Amino acid sequence: MIVVSDTSPLNYLILTGYAHLLEALYGRVVIPRAVWDELHKPGAPTPVREWVDSPPLWVEVREAAASDPTLNLDPGEGEAIALALELGAALVLL
Repeated sequence: MIVVSDTSPLNYLILTGYAHLLEALYGRVVIPRAVWDELHKPGAPTPVREWVDSPPLWVEVREAAASDPTLNLDPGEGEAIALALELGAALVLL
């Protein structure tokens, strides 16, 4: 099963210490490069930036080939949806 995640679910799961549940539930989670960038911004909480600096093996960072710029979404959301469509993901965590 392919699962793609946006920034918010990862951010809050990391902060609460429950990010490991994603591996338990899905085995592997794909995050778009834009999500990685958002989680790594200087304003992101330190535990989140540290997590993305050394992500667990069950996380895969990929770039979406294209996203729809006409949608009124932030870059992470737009790329998560685009990547999920490209990969035929079973779930998108938003």
